[in-house]
Amino acid sequence: MTNQRHCQIHYKNNATNKHLSNSPLLENIYYIDSGKEVILVMVSISLCMIVKNEEDVIGRCLASVKDLVDEINIIDTGSTDSTKEIAKQFTDRIFDFKWIHHFAAARNFSFQQATKEYILWLDADDVFLAEDQEKFKSLKQSLNSNIEAVSMNYHLSFDSEGNVSSQIRRYRLVKRDKHFQWIGAVHEYLEVGGHLLDSDVAVSHLPLSHDHTRNINIYRQLVQSGEPLSPRDTFYYANELLDHGQFEDALFYYETFLTSKLGWVEDNIQACYKLADCYSHLNDTENYLSSILRSFEYDIPRPEACCRLGFHFMENFKNYEAIFWYEQALVIKQNPNAPFQNKIYTTWLPHLQLCVLFDRLQQYELANAHNELARSFIPNDEKVLHNKKYFERILGKDHKSS
Repeated sequence: MTNQRHCQIHYKNNATNKHLSNSPLLENIYYIDSGKEVILVMVSISLCMIVKNEEDVIGRCLASVKDLVDEINIIDTGSTDSTKEIAKQFTDRIFDFKWIHHFAAARNFSFQQATKEYILWLDADDVFLAEDQEKFKSLKQSLNSNIEAVSMNYHLSFDSEGNVSSQIRRYRLVKRDKHFQWIGAVHEYLEVGGHLLDSDVAVSHLPLSHDHTRNINIYRQLVQSGEPLSPRDTFYYANELLDHGQFEDALFYYETFLTSKLGWVEDNIQACYKLADCYSHLNDTENYLSSILRSFEYDIPRPEACCRLGFHFMENFKNYEAIFWYEQALVIKQNPNAPFQNKIYTTWLPHLQLCVLFDRLQQYELANAHNELARSFIPNDEKVLHNKKYFERILGKDHKSS
């Protein structure tokens, strides 16, 4: 892709070669030819990826990004399938890195191979969908070279209608000369600073499979070696233990993490929810409830906490208490750029639960209204469609809709 785009723009000031510094998005634009022609010098971008046995997805990923970047660097950590052969269709910059059970080490090596102004990183099962490819192109054309790191939404899961149900923000595009470093053997993170930008671009995570034992095995090796876990690693090790059904061990590590008082507030809140999940599996209702309430120590009630409390009271047939908490989930305003967002807790889920609760109270009009609101988010859901037919019978033909 060319790094210069020509366009005709007329300005009052015709001074030759004058830097247009009034707008942060025009930092790279200069006058030439008596101010009538403008050259926009776009930033250049290196893509850096670490891969292993990704033949099923790497072609899809690279096809979605090849027209967005100026260089593609593939770091292979020991593939035994056709990953490298597929990658060669897109780049000749393929490097080998001996796997040492440390993701940050591999990613830092991948960044060292970059030669362009900015570095973009992706995983092989990530994709830029068509809409986000266009947004990325706009970002690249307008990016102020003073920006040192750009965050993008990471779409983690989708509902049955294809709508994003869970997302987080991650710094995806960073300036190479800042030498930002990856940290952590597992669940690594990129430590950035300086001039930051939150973009509207999204990366979609579309995995076809997942190695469920890889991360927990790395953590076990770290623990067995006697190497102390950082607070962040303690939290993520607890998550792995929970995912593998080792609830008592998970409880220990979540408590260790929270009592350290060294965790990021978002991880603290998630740890409270995860504690509740552990206690739920152990049928400990009292500690389940107290773990959700514990999250209030770190912030005002989040929609997820409200839905969890609503479910607790709903299960105990305390309908009015449950209604209160589900309604709170719908009225609490979330920061649209919040680092973690699970949209089900602010869309169809509370409405569907309120439908059931008002039905219990024989307030059928309200119950139907909430079912219709849930249907606006998940119009083809079997439960919602079943409810629709149910309320048509209860309320009569006047409530039938096309």
